[in-house]
Amino acid sequence: MATAALLFSPWPRFCGASAALLPPALAGPRRNYSQDGSVSQYLHRSLVPTMHYQKSLPRLPIPKLEDTIRRYLNAQKPLLDDAQFRKTEQLAVNFRDGIGRELHEQLVAQDKQNKHTSYISGPWFDMYLRARESVVLNFNPFMAFNPDPKAEYNDQLVRATNMTVSALRFLKTLRAGFLEPEVFHLNPSKSDTQAFKRFIRFVPSSLSWFGAYMVNAYPLDMSQYFRLFNSTRLPKLNKDELFTDESKRHLLVLRNGNFYVFDVLDRDGNIVAPSEIQAHLKYIISDSSPVPAFPLACLTSENRDTWARLRQELLENGNKEALTKVDSAIFCLCLDDFPIKDLNHLSHTMLHGDGVNRWYDKSFNLILAKDGTAAVHFEHSWGDGVAVLRFQNEVFKDSTQSPVIAPLSQPAAVDSAAAVQKLSFKLNDALKEGITKAKQNFDATMKTLTLEAIQFEKGGKEFLKKQKLSPDAITQLAFQVAFLRQYGQTVATYESCSTAAFKHGRTETIRPASVHTKKCSEALVRNLPKHSAAELQQMIAECSKFHNQLTKEAAMGQGFDRHLYGLRHLAESKGIPLPDFYQDRAYAQINHNILSTSTLSSPAVNMGGFAPVVPDGFGVGYGVHDNWIGCNVSAYPARNVQEFLQCVYKSLEDIFNVLEGKLGSK
Repeated sequence: MATAALLFSPWPRFCGASAALLPPALAGPRRNYSQDGSVSQYLHRSLVPTMHYQKSLPRLPIPKLEDTIRRYLNAQKPLLDDAQFRKTEQLAVNFRDGIGRELHEQLVAQDKQNKHTSYISGPWFDMYLRARESVVLNFNPFMAFNPDPKAEYNDQLVRATNMTVSALRFLKTLRAGFLEPEVFHLNPSKSDTQAFKRFIRFVPSSLSWFGAYMVNAYPLDMSQYFRLFNSTRLPKLNKDELFTDESKRHLLVLRNGNFYVFDVLDRDGNIVAPSEIQAHLKYIISDSSPVPAFPLACLTSENRDTWARLRQELLENGNKEALTKVDSAIFCLCLDDFPIKDLNHLSHTMLHGDGVNRWYDKSFNLILAKDGTAAVHFEHSWGDGVAVLRFQNEVFKDSTQSPVIAPLSQPAAVDSAAAVQKLSFKLNDALKEGITKAKQNFDATMKTLTLEAIQFEKGGKEFLKKQKLSPDAITQLAFQVAFLRQYGQTVATYESCSTAAFKHGRTETIRPASVHTKKCSEALVRNLPKHSAAELQQMIAECSKFHNQLTKEAAMGQGFDRHLYGLRHLAESKGIPLPDFYQDRAYAQINHNILSTSTLSSPAVNMGGFAPVVPDGFGVGYGVHDNWIGCNVSAYPARNVQEFLQCVYKSLEDIFNVLEGKLGSK
């Protein structure tokens, strides 16, 4: 179980709006057929080259140490009593004026020597790749696609073929530099126009960011995108490695724990005819091979050192060629043999499954259930939600609006038995025992995880914006009220925020638990009759205003979590004894994130989810829609998910009633 609070950032936020607002993925016409009628190799051809802005992106700022300590103490205030706070405050001031100052100056000097990247990029890769816990539940999240609006296109074979071709078009568009750059438009009528694109393409890359900035557009970092394809996390003792081989042309397909590979790009790098891809997938789906007695994929769910030793054993036992095929595959397509029953079944299937039919180390697994329900399950070390969400938006749009095969399309008459290679692995007794243990550990852990979803349908974004309130702030307030109602306390809370507006930015933490949310929560839970509706409305407005400020600060690289982590990482790397500040119980407590939260909204995505980051925590995925709010929550036995969701529902109800003037003393 991952106990570090910094471990989770599946869904990005940017400048207080969901980073799912990605105009290139969701807007504009496209042609997917060439003039000769053949299938287009590309999603679109952007006027502006994909990486045009990358060179001139601003650098992630290192906050002033005084600001970091002030923000840290503000976040500690609602979590500590007066005596604890005084002790923590003293340690923080001593750190700021002593060893912390020295470390900060060293970090700034080091950053000046490394202008090609950000101060957090190296430590962040290090944190993920050194973690020894299983990637399943502790790190990998999922995001499920909405169904194809045309019901008959949700057939597993049809959708798998269409999505595979759309994914390959994304790959080709990205590598050719034709993919629209990722830009956050604050004034799309000025910046998201053909006229602006025709102008900016001629501005040199070293200045292009400034051109976009002048029209209130913020290009985002795209340095992670290349790791989407042909990439895998390789287990190594002490620290894993990321592997990418862009020369390979094959797809990996898993079905019933069996491994299949076939080429989806030809020798010239063009996408193989969709009817051939369809034929090969049909051949795999019709293979009646049972689940192997020793399903190899379970090993990717193991402790990383255990898996590293077993992988070495696999290599020494004559499996190098087969493993290289797995690692270098363009991506992993998982075809499940059962339909999805309900939202909870969807979450369990896409977040972890049965351990047999996923390769959890792959940069992403594209999963399709028997009924065509689809999701992306992704490994987290290589990148954050921005790249994955853009990929999903593009694949959903392309596969639903420009499908390459229809329900009645006939597969090509090709020899799939010759084209599709079924991989076999040589297993000795040690490997068989390792796989058996991995499966037992996996099954035992999954039994302890509960996932539940609710939809609050009494209001959403539209109503809250009319009240001049931040929809995200109000939803986060509801989580604070709910936890206080259920457990009687305010606890460390984490909300991830993308810093992709900066070169090699990753994420920053928003700390939603504040003195404002604590005061408001206590009023709603414990002192409701004492407050008028106007007083309660004022408290809610203060929560919203403060949360907005925190969100803007985080998106601009002005949180405190990454800075403090960078200083700690620097001390450890230089062999400096851990400063007292980091040994404070309150520091450990604020980084033991009992409420780990993340949000997204996108026309392509139905829901997402992830596990708690601590054994006694909740993993809260949520989305605020125009007229409803959805929550997908996970927990281990230490917490009661159903009761928490009831409390969230009640809290949202109370907040909306207060805003409508229906609650509070008269």
